[in-house]
Amino acid sequence: MFIDKAKIHIKGGKGGNGIVAWRREKFEPSGGPYGGDGGNGGSIILKADEGIRTLMDFRYKRNYSGENGEDGRTKKQFGKAGENITIKVPVGTIVKDEPTGKVIVDLKEKGQEFVIARGGRGGRGNAKFATATRQAPGFAEPGTKGKERDIVLELKLLADVGLIGFPNVGKSTFLSMVSAAKPKIANYHFTTLKPNLGVVRVAEEKSFVIADIPGLIEGASTGVGLGHEFLRHVERTRVLVHILDVSGIEGRDPVKDYYTIMEELIEYNPKLKDKPQIIVGNKMDIPGAKEGLKKLQEEFKDQTIYSLSAATSQGVEELKYAIWNVLSNTEIEYDSFDDEMYEEVYEEREVIVKKEDEEYIVEGESVEHLLESVYFDDVDSLRHFQETLRKMGIIERLEELGIQEGETVLIGGYEFEFFH
Repeated sequence: MFIDKAKIHIKGGKGGNGIVAWRREKFEPSGGPYGGDGGNGGSIILKADEGIRTLMDFRYKRNYSGENGEDGRTKKQFGKAGENITIKVPVGTIVKDEPTGKVIVDLKEKGQEFVIARGGRGGRGNAKFATATRQAPGFAEPGTKGKERDIVLELKLLADVGLIGFPNVGKSTFLSMVSAAKPKIANYHFTTLKPNLGVVRVAEEKSFVIADIPGLIEGASTGVGLGHEFLRHVERTRVLVHILDVSGIEGRDPVKDYYTIMEELIEYNPKLKDKPQIIVGNKMDIPGAKEGLKKLQEEFKDQTIYSLSAATSQGVEELKYAIWNVLSNTEIEYDSFDDEMYEEVYEEREVIVKKEDEEYIVEGESVEHLLESVYFDDVDSLRHFQETLRKMGIIERLEELGIQEGETVLIGGYEFEFFH
């Protein structure tokens, strides 16, 4: 078991701008504001998909952006909303905020979805700002930016496939050929204490985790040799690939070896005999292997026996796809993380009103966005800006800090003179 990790950058689409437009029709002499709202930006959605086993695809693509919303149109028509982007991840993926390391969500249910980066809101057109006392607003509102962040995807990988067989039958060689794993391979009958794991990529959104389980010796079920350590790993896999040496070069009988291994598995846990299993005759490049393969085929007439030469790559691709096909038809049981969770709240930062070195400062995403929507050469737009500052409680807070008429207030890099 190991942790598969991927860091990606995600960004919700920007909301479209509202527009300033006027009604200009022959039989409507009074005209009027006619600008429509911008469309919302597309969001980034994570979806747990049981068809995906690993995070390997995220090594090839690391940036994801939602589509921007379209600007509003005349005749009060809304701009088109941006398309959402759905990112498929394996069931059991934990999502963390990269800067803080905090857990955002644990996607442990099949089909579970989570909006990880919301798109920006579309801005309102000038038609939305018309009131009884402001019948011709000459300003509109820009769209807001989408949420942008770096996240880390983590998956606790339990091997989908366990390679089983006696030591020195070619398990490690096969693993090294189909994955990026680099197990130590040598011609000896001893083995490491931990399984080597690798990720095998079949195609886009199709990959699986394979484990070269330490070689088994008779008596493992009673604790001899690696014993229970080995068998505990076998229990956690979903499909067993039983690799047998059919060459006879060491005087081994592949049929006898098969039953010896299976006896150990069943002795430890009888349920292991029900796991899906693929039988492989290896070392087909060695003279005499055809006879050993024939013995297996005669013993297991109702099963497909795959032939393999891990040393020369013969049969490697065929076996890889055969494993994927079996996995695709096997139920999945996922383990997930138990980290303390927290709920992500998609609220804008609070507005901060403060006094520093005799200067009055107003900060915050919402007030900065408000500032972007101001048309400074339009009296109605400036009046709307002042009214909104008052509704947000900013004027009241400045007065509590002791601001006087004519003093300067800094808002988003702009200087304003304070007047009641």
